[in-house]
Amino acid sequence: MNDATRPDPKAPQGELGNLLRYWRDVRGVSQLDLSLEAGISQRQISFIESGRSVPGRETLLILAQTLDVPLRERNALLLAAGYAPVYSEAGWSAQEMSSVVRAVERVLRQHEPFPAIAMDRHWNVLMANDSAPRFFNCFIDMAARTGPRNMLHLMFDPHGMRPFVDDWENVARSLLQRVHRESVGQVVDGGTQHLLDELLAYPDVPRDWKTHHGPGTAPGMPMIPMGFVRDGAVLRYFSMVTTVGTPQNVAAQELRLECMFPADEETEARHRLLLAAHPVNG
Repeated sequence: MNDATRPDPKAPQGELGNLLRYWRDVRGVSQLDLSLEAGISQRQISFIESGRSVPGRETLLILAQTLDVPLRERNALLLAAGYAPVYSEAGWSAQEMSSVVRAVERVLRQHEPFPAIAMDRHWNVLMANDSAPRFFNCFIDMAARTGPRNMLHLMFDPHGMRPFVDDWENVARSLLQRVHRESVGQVVDGGTQHLLDELLAYPDVPRDWKTHHGPGTAPGMPMIPMGFVRDGAVLRYFSMVTTVGTPQNVAAQELRLECMFPADEETEARHRLLLAAHPVNG
């Protein structure tokens, strides 16, 4: 057994069992169900959760894979068992991310003249094409914003895009629901919960966002677009979200690439005119 697979005897006792039980509860899986799916005895799973035994690294990774635990949290499981992490947590600017960064840059360029933005798991902006700031500058002075480069704060802030968002309450509900639905591993981590708390602290945010399932506002359309009011007209857009397939790096798994498209021909025509009146350096 080499150092990478040998448990650390100083690992906190009981932490691994609590984490495994947490993820099993999150997925709504019994010990028996997990045993059958992972091919690991229920007795062994019980012993792990009770702290009576520490599994081998491969066994732990099988359990994490079966429970669809996000890569960052798989590292936490490994650390709790006394093993070294196996998934790189190198940042966006690391050399190992260069091929992903180049791919994102290519998509951003090709999406002109419509906004496209690359974000991390908490909606912080990592990269954007030229059209993204140009579009938002048609409504507000982006250079004057002192807050974080975060798309949700931009939408919820009364001094940001919020005054220009059509049907604000329904949009706010849908965005808050998206935070839950699109969270990595469909689990609200501490950072995501902090973001939600910050968004809910803005004035007049609807509190029924978890339970509200009102009718759509776009009859005859396959999606509910987001509208922005400009010069008395509503420009309607929808988003397509892209993620990295089969990621083996935490940053790659947490990357979200969002591309905005006009929802109708009138919006596309108005959008092109709007950006033509606001050149890159205008």
